[in-house]
Amino acid sequence: MIMLLLPLPLKAAERIGDQEIPQVWTADGAVSFALKNSPDSLIAQQKIVSAEAVIAEAQSRFSPVLTLSSEYAQTDNPMYSFGNILNQGKFSNTVDFNNPGRTDDLNFKIQAQYRLYNGGQDQAAVEAAQADRSSAAANFEAIRQQLGFEVVRLFLSIIQNQETVTARQSSLKAIGSSLTVARTRYEAGTVLKADLLNLEAQEAAAGEDLIQAQHALEFSKRGFLTVLGLPPGNWAFELRGSADQPLPETLDYTRRPELRVLENAIKAAEAEVRKAQGKKNPTLDGFASYQDDRGTVLAGTGDSWMAGVRVNYTLFDGDRTQAEIAAARSRLSELKEQQLKTELALNLELQQAELTFKQAQQRLLVTEKMVNAASESARLDRVRFQGGLILSSELIEVEKRLTDALVRQSAARAMQQTATAYLRRAAGLPQFEQITENSREKQE
Repeated sequence: MIMLLLPLPLKAAERIGDQEIPQVWTADGAVSFALKNSPDSLIAQQKIVSAEAVIAEAQSRFSPVLTLSSEYAQTDNPMYSFGNILNQGKFSNTVDFNNPGRTDDLNFKIQAQYRLYNGGQDQAAVEAAQADRSSAAANFEAIRQQLGFEVVRLFLSIIQNQETVTARQSSLKAIGSSLTVARTRYEAGTVLKADLLNLEAQEAAAGEDLIQAQHALEFSKRGFLTVLGLPPGNWAFELRGSADQPLPETLDYTRRPELRVLENAIKAAEAEVRKAQGKKNPTLDGFASYQDDRGTVLAGTGDSWMAGVRVNYTLFDGDRTQAEIAAARSRLSELKEQQLKTELALNLELQQAELTFKQAQQRLLVTEKMVNAASESARLDRVRFQGGLILSSELIEVEKRLTDALVRQSAARAMQQTATAYLRRAAGLPQFEQITENSREKQE
């Protein structure tokens, strides 16, 4: 099947940045293009990058913190001046403790600190971040599946609307031919004025139907370009090929990435509960530092070091920690209920997709018979009208039935292929298996 959407000659291939814009689209090619260029797909991909950064930040808490600082100051404050004298090794029995005088100090200090224990909060933060990353990856896949389905749906919508336009044009042409015959017969006095007016009114109605069909076609084309991620513009393009796809071998909603999103969100929520509970435990830190002091007033130098451990335990915080635990548990319970709700919804969607597909198959068989019968009936009645054997009102009804049958057949074909795409999405499968190895790596 080859569909030419625009009668204009195609221009040279256009580009947006480094991306060449195809002028001939197949259904699978359009899906592949959208997965790479649609803003929805790119936004979801950046969420994975952001989640990976959160993991790196959480893991960094297991590393020691090393700081280097320097400070220069002058003072005549007795306490600080006396400290400078001691640090620079210039103490003598002549120093007046109450008035040691003016001193200065250039201090260099390097310090290391490492958290030895904090009740498992850091480990829980890492596990929550990893689960959030897995959730973002599953959401990325869900968005890609939805995006692929929308591309296929709009691809088929364009084809259906183009076929509807063709049917409306054929109807208008047939009525125009019959109107020409009717005018000739009217001038000959063998057709009443009312019959001629009926045909003229039907011609106007057919023209209105054609305008509506053309508008629907243009609207579907713009929607198609938008979902591909292309900016506004006058894009001339063709659609080629069909959107036929194999049916899922098994109908199982548990493959849906939406479920993995919630499963990982629950894991993250469980880790957040453990993190909140960890705040009830003491923290244990190890620390060590080395510093060098130099002064110009006393011309002294000295260095020193310090090392030790520090324990902190919160005796009372106004029940803030308990409130955080309660909030984390509530969030976890909410996600578990959301998981059940989603499972029910996805199961229902799969059943609806299956019923829609069966209905589409039945409609396709019925409309094929309808078109065959209406086409033959219209052919016979056109001959009879030219011979003056039937009235214009009868011919009008026949033309209406034929056009209606053609439109219904086009809709049934599009519905059958759309239903296949819908069934694949409901079963958790991509369209045309359009997931690259790079995408798979991002989801793992």
